[in-house]
Amino acid sequence: MADFDEYMADEYDMDILEDDVNPDFDGIDIGVEDFDQLTKAEDTSAAQARDGKDIQGIPWERLSVTRQKYRKTRLDQYKNYENIPDSGESAAKNCTNTEKGSSFYTFRRNSRSVRSTILHFQLRNLVWATSKHDVYLLSNYSISHWSSLTGSRNEILNVKGHVAPSERHPESLLEGFTETQVSTLAVKERLLVAGGFQGELICKHLDRPGVSFCSRTTYMENAITNAIDIYRNSSGALRFMASNNDCGVRDFDMERYKLVQLFRYLWPVNHSSLSPDGKLVAVVGDDPNGLLVDSSNGQTIGTLRGHVDYSFASAWHPNGVTFATGNQDKTCRIWDTRKTSESVAVLKGNLGSVRSIRFTSDGRYIAMAEPADFVHIYDTTTGYKKEQEIDFFGEISGISFSPDTESLFIGVWDRTYGSLLEYGRTRDYSYLDSLLR
Repeated sequence: MADFDEYMADEYDMDILEDDVNPDFDGIDIGVEDFDQLTKAEDTSAAQARDGKDIQGIPWERLSVTRQKYRKTRLDQYKNYENIPDSGESAAKNCTNTEKGSSFYTFRRNSRSVRSTILHFQLRNLVWATSKHDVYLLSNYSISHWSSLTGSRNEILNVKGHVAPSERHPESLLEGFTETQVSTLAVKERLLVAGGFQGELICKHLDRPGVSFCSRTTYMENAITNAIDIYRNSSGALRFMASNNDCGVRDFDMERYKLVQLFRYLWPVNHSSLSPDGKLVAVVGDDPNGLLVDSSNGQTIGTLRGHVDYSFASAWHPNGVTFATGNQDKTCRIWDTRKTSESVAVLKGNLGSVRSIRFTSDGRYIAMAEPADFVHIYDTTTGYKKEQEIDFFGEISGISFSPDTESLFIGVWDRTYGSLLEYGRTRDYSYLDSLLR
């Protein structure tokens, strides 16, 4: 994790593409309340996109630059953040050849009235889908639920003021926090966990009023919470792992509301994820090499060598054998737990770091998000050689497949064209045609 607070995504805002007709989107920083007043007319539907409307509503026909020319400008000028100079060029030499042009997920809607925001340029896990219609995301100090079915938003938690637990647990920080800057977020199993810049952890059960548990992982100066992974252990108990800049991975039990394990490593941990069987943890951070560790004691089982910069993402295939890591060297590497000496595939981004990775729950697809403009989806059954490239403009706050694999949501952060993109899994219903003949 870079100690580089001044580096923010604002320099890549789309203010150059102002819509003269729409004063609501003039490049100014619009508040959450103002966005709720925007009408659905500002959105783009699948039907409108099929008729030729830009999915983000960018009026290219009224601008002095074409989409093609502006895309080239972005690719030429976007500055990928690297801790190790020229890591992107170095990693590009041994990437898997892929065939682009697939359409695994089809555009459904772009909701411009839903704006997800980013507070740290390296952390992009701020969008979580809990069903094909339900999404949780961060908008400034507000964590909200968005229903794509009803087109409505409901605030779940506002951390701008004072937030304190309404339940009493021995290890909970009863005084709570004020003006928490949310760095990362996770929502699963009806549990919402928000992590903060000062090591804050705020836990809320979605089916209960108030906040259940607050904790500060550390009082060190460099204490940012980088990632959260919610899971159930072999006994069915609800837990979560928190990855922190103090080089620690902490395991919290949400049945007893207490810290149960703390593993420390030699570098800040930017992301960790638990295997489906609960036995292994992928750990990545401020070191080119990642680790595969034993979840019971944190001991290293294998070292992941191949990336050439720092990593910020990891994810597991549901088979429990395959997992992936994302790096600032612009690549996502696919690994096999049975042979960690080398990766089985290297997937390349276009303009920047791989900041977020997700597998579908059936294991068919993997999505990787760059910091801006591109989300790539690969078919795992083809050896990751068939690819869909989703191309838009704006910083990416997070990506999330729905648990049933039917939806993919992409948070786009931009002062002018910030929104929530929704895609639906492409299904082949051609067999129905034969039945109707």
